[in-house]
Amino acid sequence: MNFEPIRGISAEEIRTFEDNGIVCLRQLFDAQTVAMLAEVAERDLAAPTRMSGDVTRGGRGRFFSDTFVWTHFAELHDFVTRSPAADIAAALMRSRKINLLFDQFLIKDPGTTTPTLWHHDAPYWPVAGTQICTLWLALDAVREESGAVEYVVGSHRWGQRFKAVAFKDDNLYKEDLPPIPDIASMREQLKFVQFELEPGDCTVHHGLTVHGAPGNSTSSRKRRAYVTRWMGEDVTWNPRPSIQPMLYDPDIRAGGPLDCDLFPVVRA
Repeated sequence: MNFEPIRGISAEEIRTFEDNGIVCLRQLFDAQTVAMLAEVAERDLAAPTRMSGDVTRGGRGRFFSDTFVWTHFAELHDFVTRSPAADIAAALMRSRKINLLFDQFLIKDPGTTTPTLWHHDAPYWPVAGTQICTLWLALDAVREESGAVEYVVGSHRWGQRFKAVAFKDDNLYKEDLPPIPDIASMREQLKFVQFELEPGDCTVHHGLTVHGAPGNSTSSRKRRAYVTRWMGEDVTWNPRPSIQPMLYDPDIRAGGPLDCDLFPVVRA
């Protein structure tokens, strides 16, 4: 697999990420890489890992998630350690060091009515710091009707962490944080952006950027995304009860760096 970067990240793209908390990067991953990831996604759907789940909330279809899949598939291990993804995160966050927190398949089957609820990522995870981002890589053509993610521009600068939103079990997250506002009712007050993507396009958003997505109302097109979560040099271990479980307890002291086999240093 050739993981040579197609191009670098521009100063304008870095400014957009910093100002808006979200940037769309077109065609940074080649067709061979996308085909490989799509093939692994289908193998994972056929035999999911123990970290997988169907987060469909009633209605029709299936909203599939699986995390830490890089620990099960050699191709994904190669991707997270050798592809341009970590370099993209390093450039956008202006961080010399990059750790992988985890990777994830997020797949909405055709006809899935379940939306991705409005949320931001960082409160789900046992980390503290500001250099936190998610790279969302499209494996299919993504349109509004198939579940294109929508972002609240500048919400990473609100200075507020909101309670993690449960996608399936409403009793899962209990951290004492305020609930996320009714974002859908604030269309006139906030600025939103939504990107339609081709395979190989990606978005990168800050860990506090509020986002959500509709279901997949198409009749024949999956919405498959391969998602990687990247941490910069200011991020430390911050374990708390009632948050998203990791693959295992990495036995890191609170306040210490993430560096370990579970959260490898990918760039330094």
